[in-house]
Amino acid sequence: MSDRLETLVGRALREAPLRRAPPSLESRVLREIGRRAALPWWRRSFSRWPRPARVGFALACGSIIVAVLGAWPWTEGGALADAAAWSAGSWLLWARPALILVDVARQLDSALTGAIPPEWLYAALAAGAILYAALFGLGAAAYQTLYLKTSSAGESRS
Repeated sequence: MSDRLETLVGRALREAPLRRAPPSLESRVLREIGRRAALPWWRRSFSRWPRPARVGFALACGSIIVAVLGAWPWTEGGALADAAAWSAGSWLLWARPALILVDVARQLDSALTGAIPPEWLYAALAAGAILYAALFGLGAAAYQTLYLKTSSAGESRS
């Protein structure tokens, strides 16, 4: 039954006359296609970049990852101020303040996580979920009140 319906609908759509787009839409679409074609390669999608640029970008990202991981002192205490910890990554001393800041944030996170009872964290997570659901519900109600009622009222007048 569904195959027969599919062939009937397909035949009806193929036999339907083609409709021309409104002139304003056609000109806007052609103008946008021309604008996108005139964009330089670095402002286009990454998949449309030239191959050497994509390879160079991947190598640059990889070298940044290697530099950060090479500069990170993997000590048990995590103290970045220790001079011995920086001996392996001394070639990247310009990153030391940023890494110290990351380590301070990590230590603050571990201290706060240990100080706050888990029940409070679960309660805060539940309260956030309830507030998010309430915001979603209010947004849906506002949309229905403002847009659906006014558009249906406008349709009944015509």
